[in-house]
Amino acid sequence: MNRRDALRAGAAAMALSTLGPSLYAAPASKQRRVGLIGTGWYGKCDLTRLMQVDPVEVVALCDVDRKLLAEAGTLIAARQVSGNKPKLYGDYRQMLAAHELDIVLIDTPDHWHALPMLEAVQRGADVFVQKPISVDVLEGEAMVAAARKQGQVVQVGMQRRSTPHLIEARDRVIRAGLLGDIAQVEMYCYYHMRARQNPPPIEPPEWFDYEMWTGPAPMRPYTELTHPRTWRAFMEYGNGIMGDMCVHMFDMVRWMLELGWPKRISSSGGILVYPDSLANISDTQNATFEYDDLNLLWTHRTWGDPPDPQYPWGATILGDRGTLKLSIQRYDFIPHGKGPKLHGKALLELDAYPEDIPDVAAIRLEQPVASAIRGHMRDFLHAIDQRGRPVADIEEGHISAASCILANRALKLERTIAYDPASHTVPGDEEATRLLRRPYRPPWQHPG
Repeated sequence: MNRRDALRAGAAAMALSTLGPSLYAAPASKQRRVGLIGTGWYGKCDLTRLMQVDPVEVVALCDVDRKLLAEAGTLIAARQVSGNKPKLYGDYRQMLAAHELDIVLIDTPDHWHALPMLEAVQRGADVFVQKPISVDVLEGEAMVAAARKQGQVVQVGMQRRSTPHLIEARDRVIRAGLLGDIAQVEMYCYYHMRARQNPPPIEPPEWFDYEMWTGPAPMRPYTELTHPRTWRAFMEYGNGIMGDMCVHMFDMVRWMLELGWPKRISSSGGILVYPDSLANISDTQNATFEYDDLNLLWTHRTWGDPPDPQYPWGATILGDRGTLKLSIQRYDFIPHGKGPKLHGKALLELDAYPEDIPDVAAIRLEQPVASAIRGHMRDFLHAIDQRGRPVADIEEGHISAASCILANRALKLERTIAYDPASHTVPGDEEATRLLRRPYRPPWQHPG
């Protein structure tokens, strides 16, 4: 069976999840007790979308930034049906010890995803953790093992899998066989999102616990780029644009084409255009994720113009019968030869959810993504109620995150990497195997 036939067979046996999270049964009647770790931009986006689809009681919030924490406490109290203000914490360990939580959301910087997730599942909570799940490969392996051992549901914030127009594109184009044999996939990001500044070290603000924020990561001098959000400029806290943007599109394509681990990963690029910036992530990078009969190609550059202004961040799936372009905003199918072009766009639900309107939201919200987050939360709740696997299960999140991490390691080593997920090694490459685990700053201990 070739890939086209396999995808057609998948369409014939379409599961409930294919039809969209809105068709799931109503959640359990028991009110769920929820805690959020990381009250910044996306923490508030995720939590408030969860509150839109389920009458949860948010009992606790945690952040090392006391200003963000206080603002989030006020916002959540105003939106809760109960009107109760959540308890506020500066240390996630204290929060998890003080409450029996049904659900924990983890929306911290990437270097703080693994340890809170591990403790939350050990305490019996189901977890929603943002992508990428880890900063090194063995962290991710430990997270998958813990979720399976404890029997907890873990959904990863890769909501392309729950995006209405992308589900439509998968079913209407790929599963319908309109692409024919798929020969190649191109994924890309052309956003000018890498910091170009070179600010001097300064003292952290008194309301920000920089020691705790740094946690297991190396201690860098604090600058105006450190917090909030611009921490993504540094490899010490994440995995660059590969781990931030490629992971979304790579995961989307894996989901659409039913792909697992790539067999080999290679990468090239570096800091080629803006060497004077304090940022140490690449400004230009290409990567190849090899499968038996297909290559997935990634490109990002933080300079110049995108080849297609309609698709500055997305993926293009190339078949012998047509081409499918995909982004968070839209999709377009262009047949080769006769046949209609197909188009779809992001679902906006402003009438049903006026909290999505910028003037009402009180938080920065990516409007085309709001319906996807709601769908992702519904899928998460359904998996909790059924004690099943969500659409972006922790293992799927690990495959996508680890593959992007391995692309960065391939760039560093200047050679192709073939990871073995069974042995958790790179066979025949001791140096690459050592790079699967990053050192932790004492007293924090690596889980892998």
